[in-house]
Amino acid sequence: MRERDLDVHDVLQVAETGNLPAGGRIDELLAAAHARALGHHEGAVADYIPILAGVDPELFGVSVVGVDGVAHDIGDSGVRFSIQSISKAFVYALLCEALGHEEVFDIVGVNNTGSAFNSIVAIELNEGHPGNPMVNAGAIATTALMPGDTAEEKWAGIASGLSRFAGRRLEVDEEVYRSESETNHRNRAIAQLLGSYGRIRFDPSAVVDVYTRQCALLVDAHDLAVMAATLADGGVNPETRERVVSAEVCRDTLAVLASSGLYERSGEWLFEIGLPGKSGVAGGLVTVAPGKVGIGAFAPRLDEAGNSVRGQIATAYLSRALGLNIFASAARPAPPQPETTAASAHPTGARA
Repeated sequence: MRERDLDVHDVLQVAETGNLPAGGRIDELLAAAHARALGHHEGAVADYIPILAGVDPELFGVSVVGVDGVAHDIGDSGVRFSIQSISKAFVYALLCEALGHEEVFDIVGVNNTGSAFNSIVAIELNEGHPGNPMVNAGAIATTALMPGDTAEEKWAGIASGLSRFAGRRLEVDEEVYRSESETNHRNRAIAQLLGSYGRIRFDPSAVVDVYTRQCALLVDAHDLAVMAATLADGGVNPETRERVVSAEVCRDTLAVLASSGLYERSGEWLFEIGLPGKSGVAGGLVTVAPGKVGIGAFAPRLDEAGNSVRGQIATAYLSRALGLNIFASAARPAPPQPETTAASAHPTGARA
């Protein structure tokens, strides 16, 4: 969405880029962001997954959690929904922690495909390379690479790891899991295609099942903000103070999110909001301001690329109002100049 669509062109940046305002002021700005986005009714809920088609489109919550653990919540921030593609970011971080920077880079890649998140053509055009971990092909490859000799061992590592990011035990929405399992034909095709290229060395059907389960984990906007704040604070959960991943893994994950987190709209998102982020088709949106805060939003109406409309508007407002844009810069004040006197202008012995 362009800035004019995000409805933030008249938002003044009220915080310096290096500092956050006081907590009360954050609450005021969060309320303003929520109110501004609440008036938007564009977009539609995802209907290609039957269970998601019946969600209340008016649900809308936003949460901001600082790296100090202080939380600010508004609206339906406690309503739970399936994490969907947002899981890709955190499973990728877990895999980087397990295998290391180079191996994951070689197998999964980091380049934006420029195609839809579930594109099969993109795989063929890249000779079987998944492209990046934020599209379905890359996410399925990432899930397949997770440690474990069996599907259950891989699943246990994923469920435990994402729960540590959230700071609480996450549960699977069994109804969403069943609904997606009955309709995930395209993901099965992607897994088979990746297997034919040798990109995954595990039973493709079992991998897709684990991937479907991870997408059905239940979170709320507050959970997403905590997970984002964990990445913002170098891998330390701001509420539990547990280290989940290393600072180096956070750096790699945020770089991928910045380039590919919102699918084919990632360039526009980074241009307008200036922060790493990731969306999910249930209406979730997670955004990371490194060293400062994590933002979680939930609003089921999506744009054509599958990104929450209200979530984008609220996050854009907060990015500007809180001074979060990682590309924002301001000129330093000019240093004071020494006063010029007649004596200093014409040293002793100099001719006028």
